[in-house]
Amino acid sequence: MATFEELVAEGSAVPVEGWDFSWFAGRATEQRPTWGYARLMGERMATARRALDLQTGGGEVLASIPRAPEVLVATEGWPPNAALARERLAPLGGTVVDLGEDDPLPFPDGDFDLVVSRHPVTVRWDEVARVVAPGGTYFAQHVGAGSLREPIDFMMGPQEVGRARDPELARETAAAAGLDVVDLRSEALCIEFFDIAAVIVFLRKVIWTVPNFTVAAYRDRLRTLHDQIEREGPFVAHSQRFLIEAHKPT
Repeated sequence: MATFEELVAEGSAVPVEGWDFSWFAGRATEQRPTWGYARLMGERMATARRALDLQTGGGEVLASIPRAPEVLVATEGWPPNAALARERLAPLGGTVVDLGEDDPLPFPDGDFDLVVSRHPVTVRWDEVARVVAPGGTYFAQHVGAGSLREPIDFMMGPQEVGRARDPELARETAAAAGLDVVDLRSEALCIEFFDIAAVIVFLRKVIWTVPNFTVAAYRDRLRTLHDQIEREGPFVAHSQRFLIEAHKPT
């Protein structure tokens, strides 16, 4: 059985660019939402003419679509992810625009009949509503409020859960921007981490979970969690996800 120091060294060395989570096989598990975002998004892409994927990450999910629209554009703010996305989306004829999560969208009004996003950090609803064409659609899977409270509270102490990721707030804000929400579904999903290396890789990869996370800064908490996993079994957490679909009136 690997020691704490060996697991820390392993978790610290794993590359974390992009949104490929295949390394976690056998090290962690996560339930998936029952609705199947990638499949539903792919169905909508197959009938779209001009589509935009916001905060695409490494383009992993977008690259899975069975048929690309005539125009396919993605945005991404982290340069290592943007580089991966350009490689993955090139066979689909997709282009990637370097753009921060809070930046205005550099596209004309009504430029896309479909805008999608999987786990956006933030959503500029005013900008989404502006670039969606009349009769067009915003379709996305968001991270819900209180997601990953267990590792956050374990590392940082109890944290207040705000409304920023509340599904009903998304509905309200989308409506205020001029979009009609036609579907909104939420689910809580179980995550299990089987060793401390998996926790380290996750916190290094999903950087907003514990802001400014480093192994050195959280070494004592990591050691405590390692001992808990050794004693009690997998560290259990829960993610919150919601699916939202909104249309722009014609």
